[in-house]
Amino acid sequence: MAQKKKENQVLIISGIIVAAFVAFGAFFPKTLETIANMLFSTLTDKFGWMYLIIVFLMVIFAVFIALSPMGKLKMGKPEDKPEFSDFQWFTMLFGGSMGIGLVFYSVAEPLMDYVSPPSAAAETTEAMYESMETVFFHWGFHPWVIFAIGGLALGYFSFKKDKPFLVSSAFEPLIGDKVNGPIGKAIDILAVFATIFGVATSLGLGASQIVGGLSYIYGMKTGTVLTCIIIAVITVCFTVATISGLQKGIQLIADIKIWLSIGFMIFIFVFGGAVFILDLFTNTFGGYLGNIIEKSLWMENKSFVSGWTVFYWAWWIAWAPFCGQFCARVSRGRTIRQYLLTVSVLPALFSFVWLGIYGGAAFNLNEIGGGKILEAVNTDYTTGLFALLGELPIYAVTAPLALILIVFSFLGSANSATYVLSMLTDHGNMDPDKKLRAGWGIAQGAVTIICIVIGGTSVLKILQTTSIVAAFPYMIIMIFMCVAIYKTLLKDAVAEGLMKEKKGRQEK
Repeated sequence: MAQKKKENQVLIISGIIVAAFVAFGAFFPKTLETIANMLFSTLTDKFGWMYLIIVFLMVIFAVFIALSPMGKLKMGKPEDKPEFSDFQWFTMLFGGSMGIGLVFYSVAEPLMDYVSPPSAAAETTEAMYESMETVFFHWGFHPWVIFAIGGLALGYFSFKKDKPFLVSSAFEPLIGDKVNGPIGKAIDILAVFATIFGVATSLGLGASQIVGGLSYIYGMKTGTVLTCIIIAVITVCFTVATISGLQKGIQLIADIKIWLSIGFMIFIFVFGGAVFILDLFTNTFGGYLGNIIEKSLWMENKSFVSGWTVFYWAWWIAWAPFCGQFCARVSRGRTIRQYLLTVSVLPALFSFVWLGIYGGAAFNLNEIGGGKILEAVNTDYTTGLFALLGELPIYAVTAPLALILIVFSFLGSANSATYVLSMLTDHGNMDPDKKLRAGWGIAQGAVTIICIVIGGTSVLKILQTTSIVAAFPYMIIMIFMCVAIYKTLLKDAVAEGLMKEKKGRQEK
């Protein structure tokens, strides 16, 4: 009994932190906003370089591990076979890549970068090319490498070493039995902290886009109150789904989301200017690949990098426990090489195609329509998708379907995040307590509502701030996580005869 109470320190402390944030935000919103802005300025001005360098090193680390003999090790026991066929595995990874952020930014970010590009002259052809290259960079290989590393730590130590499905389990090679003490608890608490605020960013963006769509399509009067009501309603929906175990319902939502996503891609590609889209994609995707190292470490325009790249890297790091868990759970029985290369590349390819179609169509139709889409984005960036659809046929059908896609993306992400948060605070239990699921579902909605309330008209800024602040300590955790992974894989590769150890050097 005493042991159980001790183990629940992760839940208790995490709950206190979230409750304190919600209470403080509810009673002192202006003070919280001031503190958030101060932290944002400090982290981006003084430590923005750290986000860029660490994520770049993660990419190098993932490639090195995948291509080395260590890549032949399995995510599981040597005799374990993959749970899913290659096709099923690929399908699930593609499905996991289709999140609310991709729907939100697919039109808005290319046009926002076009107006305020990193280095080119604004609203020029060069700005359009640079904009698309930058969008590919933000949504390409880097985020999926972060998720893959987070999942490798969870999956390898759980499936191979029979450890609890907790982030702290990966640190046993570094701190031994201390993973069961305060240090291990602190690691898991930071994972919870990063996850809940990273997910709150996504939920806030999704709710804002739903409100923007309702205003743009139906002329509804919008504001903070309506946004909070939408968050509350959807919170109830995904929380009920999570605690009731309606897996068939959740799977149906996921299937509809995927088919809607594919349908929209084909529709926009065909009617949004296929030739223009292909020309722009070919040019800018090549530019992205050719300049990927330079972009990874570029800080010349510090304001742009802080507002976009640092925000994205922090957001992806905050999502690492959540997305990493998903990637790991569907990859048991795969070799580490298969896992790292597939998880890092396949979902990114889906994102490239999605963004290339939406971004290309936005630029093409904006030019044809006399700047209507750009005007809509400049007025309210949440309406970009609906302004794009307004320039295409059967708007009366596609606009409501777009709202459904956003809601379903919202539900899927929040449901999965609720499950992961519950698991992280229930000793790594793969079937966490239903009361925990309910509590974390409500907590996510409450945190998101507080962010919306204190953000006011600057919702994007406060959401960026929460992600950057929450991800900073977890980024440090991920550095040591990589060290622990390397140490363990090296030892196991030698033990299984995949590598030979000689005077501190390892050779095949």
